[in-house]
Amino acid sequence: MLLGMQLIMSELLFGTAGTPHSSKGPSTADGIEHVAGLELGCMEMEFVRRASMGETTAHLVAEAAARTGVQLSAHAPYYINLNAREPEKVKASQERLLQTARIASWCGARSVVFHAAFYLGNPPGQVYPVVKQHLQEVIEQLKSEDIHIWIRPELMGRGTQFGNLEELLDLSLELEMVAPCIDFAHFHARDGKNNSYEEFTSILSRIEKRLGRSALDDIHIHVSGIAYGGKGEIKHLNMEESDFQYVDFVRALRDYDVKGLVICESPNLEDDALLLKNTYQDLG
Repeated sequence: MLLGMQLIMSELLFGTAGTPHSSKGPSTADGIEHVAGLELGCMEMEFVRRASMGETTAHLVAEAAARTGVQLSAHAPYYINLNAREPEKVKASQERLLQTARIASWCGARSVVFHAAFYLGNPPGQVYPVVKQHLQEVIEQLKSEDIHIWIRPELMGRGTQFGNLEELLDLSLELEMVAPCIDFAHFHARDGKNNSYEEFTSILSRIEKRLGRSALDDIHIHVSGIAYGGKGEIKHLNMEESDFQYVDFVRALRDYDVKGLVICESPNLEDDALLLKNTYQDLG
């Protein structure tokens, strides 16, 4: 992991996965303005269907973010599988990730989050070097274009998906420009565990042990309520409609003095983002 690639964050910011529902307009710039008006601190641009934004629009987004102080990240399209059997699908996956990173860079975003791969029935130990190689190729292309942005594979919510904690930490140690996106709701959904103060702090401790304190000073987190079953994640829920122990979660973040971005993916978006922020402040 290339530490110091970007400035270490000075605080923990809470925000939404996409433009808030209560925004007066649907555009990314509208969303940034509304996030700032809600006194939230960050927003993730959701390119989950396709990565499409022109440079002119991106510069308007960057201006809005700089003016309001809202920190940005981006989510790449869901149609990525760096373990695809067909070379053309791998190439298309890499291009989707590259294009998202280009747009994110134009917008001044800190990170690009993506779902890395499916196991497709292969042993995880066999899949890891394949994902690593194909991700390394993406990183080398970004470096050749002088694009320096965190590329963050996400911790996934089903056992069929590449992206458990150790896989993400290994990639972050072994590849430049790579750092994890820790989705605590997904982690909980994998087996119904990882939903207590002790377990949340254990996760943070593991990240610090493997990647160093800098990883907690510029962390990227996804969180929401979550419905799950025997195979893991089913769907996102609002916090208070789920069993996710968000007060313990926020307390763990505060006690570990974590800094970075917390992106809320609950269906009610800004409501739960504000719930998390207010809970965090109330614990202070």
